[in-house]
Amino acid sequence: MSDLKQLFHHSEQVKADADCLFEQSEVMRAIVNMARSIKDELADSHPIVIGIMNGAMIPMGLLLPELDFPLQVDYLHATRYRDKTSGGEMQWLASPKIPLKNRTVLLVDDIHDEGITLEHIKSYCHEQGAAQVYSAVLVNKKHDRKNNTGADFIALEVPDRYVFGFGMDYKGMLRNVSGIYAVKGM
Repeated sequence: MSDLKQLFHHSEQVKADADCLFEQSEVMRAIVNMARSIKDELADSHPIVIGIMNGAMIPMGLLLPELDFPLQVDYLHATRYRDKTSGGEMQWLASPKIPLKNRTVLLVDDIHDEGITLEHIKSYCHEQGAAQVYSAVLVNKKHDRKNNTGADFIALEVPDRYVFGFGMDYKGMLRNVSGIYAVKGM
């Protein structure tokens, strides 16, 4: 069996064995609630909403229609995981195209785990002259290994387990799963 076929088969087994933490409807309600908080705080600032790829694709796509105020959209691609289950060195693959100088920025990501990636990206935005930098995450992982960089807007809290679905991946797979699941034994 090829390596790719093995990965597909393994991913199917991981999904079949995983524990469902949140069904699709629960995730959607949480995104709508988070959007209300974001509107209350940022509607008058006309922010640049920046998705952190690849994890932000699904959460940001669901969040944006709920933010019914003038804003601009961009993306960046920075990662520490590169299809692995643990983080490594930060790798920058794409920077935002819209100038950040004197702007309010809302970073959107799939998960806030230890906060290392978010801290690097917030620093980058400030270095580019952003006036204010906020962050919104689909899930916040509950544990005591976080740095001091917290997310400003959080849709859901998850236990300290390896989670996937709604943009979060398992070894580069399962981002498209329509619930949030925890890998058995991780």
